[in-house]
Amino acid sequence: MLAEIRIDSLGVISEASAQFHEGLTVLTGETGAGKTMVVTSLHLLSGARADAGRVRLGASRAVVEGRFVTDLSPASEREIARILESSGAERDEDGSIIAVRTVGSDGRSRAHLGGRSVPAGVLSEFTDPLLTVHGQNDQLRLLRPDQQRYALDRFGDKTIGTLLTRYRKHRREWLDARSELIERTSKARELAQEADQLTFALNEIDGVAPEPGEDATIVAEVRRLSDLDSLRSAAEEAHAALAGSDDMASADVGVSPALDLMSEARARIESVVDSDLDGLGARLADAIAVVTDVAGDLNTYLAGLPSDPGALNTLLSRQSELKTLTRKYAADVDGVLEWADTARTRLSKLDVSSDALGLLSKQVEESAALTADAATKLSAARVKAAAKLSKAVSAELAGLAMGRAGLEVSVRRQVAGPQDSAPLNVGGAELHAGSGGVDEVEFRLSAHSGAPSLPISKSASGGELSRVMLALEVVLAGSDTGATMVFDEVDAGVGGRAAVEIGRRLAKLARTHQVIVVTHLPQVAAFADTHLVVDKVDDKGGVVSSGVRTLSDSDRVVELARMLAGLDDTETGRAHAEELLEIANAARVTD
Repeated sequence: MLAEIRIDSLGVISEASAQFHEGLTVLTGETGAGKTMVVTSLHLLSGARADAGRVRLGASRAVVEGRFVTDLSPASEREIARILESSGAERDEDGSIIAVRTVGSDGRSRAHLGGRSVPAGVLSEFTDPLLTVHGQNDQLRLLRPDQQRYALDRFGDKTIGTLLTRYRKHRREWLDARSELIERTSKARELAQEADQLTFALNEIDGVAPEPGEDATIVAEVRRLSDLDSLRSAAEEAHAALAGSDDMASADVGVSPALDLMSEARARIESVVDSDLDGLGARLADAIAVVTDVAGDLNTYLAGLPSDPGALNTLLSRQSELKTLTRKYAADVDGVLEWADTARTRLSKLDVSSDALGLLSKQVEESAALTADAATKLSAARVKAAAKLSKAVSAELAGLAMGRAGLEVSVRRQVAGPQDSAPLNVGGAELHAGSGGVDEVEFRLSAHSGAPSLPISKSASGGELSRVMLALEVVLAGSDTGATMVFDEVDAGVGGRAAVEIGRRLAKLARTHQVIVVTHLPQVAAFADTHLVVDKVDDKGGVVSSGVRTLSDSDRVVELARMLAGLDDTETGRAHAEELLEIANAARVTD
């Protein structure tokens, strides 16, 4: 739910804020006051494209800030939580979420969610389950076949959603297998040559059998063996200095290893009694232990040095083998092994033998059959849902003062055209298998029960199209609660009793949704739970500024009287406004 909005320097609005509540909220005001800017601000919060021309003249930027309170289905709440976590956004202390959109006069746009800078697309993801905006041009989307199919699928989502997911899965498998079969069949000679090249390369790599990181290990070992004599000499001399060697048995008596000298020093200290010397004796004991350990490690090191004079040549030969591979396939051995893994995967798909092609062809046939079966069940579910949707929307249209007009939702299979690259055989017919199925969905409107139904793009006026959209939203709202729905002049082109009925339907929709409506009709505004007005003020410099304020009950009477042909300053106009409010309140009670 949208709890609050703040607008700075957007169009004619210099600075405005408004709080929104549950139920039906209407925005009214004189022409040019900036009502549509409120809808524009919500479009911006929905991630819509920013237009620098919307920035107020003289301002460096326009800022729109919205505070949302989530109260959706568990699935939608999990999606909101995922978006917040992935973007690092945080909720406020009261649990609400702040979304901000900034548009500079230079055309640059910035978006923030929960205190973090995010791409505008993230705002779109966030507001998608929270906010649905129907602008004056949005109803034209209802004329598009894909949007009509989407509306039908949304109506029957519990059944159609699962079937559509299954169809898309099988379709993807079928198209992948089909593409692979076409490639193997049409490029058999080229693929066979590629397979031979890969086989040769893999045999060469397998013959050398490199180990991960082996080239780096050999470089270090070769460097070590190249310095073997100096390493052995240094280690032997160090060991002799610490612990002596066999050669010292015949050496001069005056030449003693460090270990012997330290042991003698310790013995001299321990031969006398003195508390100060006791401490030095203990330290010498520790030093002797360290020297003994070092001498042992040097002995182990010497024992581990290669004694084979041919070890270096063996390593150099192995290094040469590895360099042959790294010259051909990758910069190092790890890269060669990675290349080999990729080559094996590619080689597994290059089998152009008759057995392999036959097996793949069978896979294509099985996938096509599964896709056709899924498409058939999806079409049946859509036909069933279309009948229910037609009946429900037609009932709503009757309540919207459209006489006996009825909506027919037509579902028919889309025949594959001559340019269709992947037709699907369904029940003996070649059909176009799109990502949404094999069906075409068309909304058709009949003026009365005996009149022929025609596509709404040809038969519906602007006012009728607005009412069809509203009727559709009321019907679809039955299975989708919690979202905020915004209508910008959905009552365009209507008046009289039809306007009253539109107000009733919007009030009905507001029982399950937060509904915000920009309207110029007092019959619609009278049904509001909250009435906001956009005021326009001309300053001395001729600059127009607008603000938004919430009307009290008495102010509502004045505003409705103004909307009734500008009768706000007459007793008759106010009486008519009060009567209209009474009619609306009575209608809300009886609904």
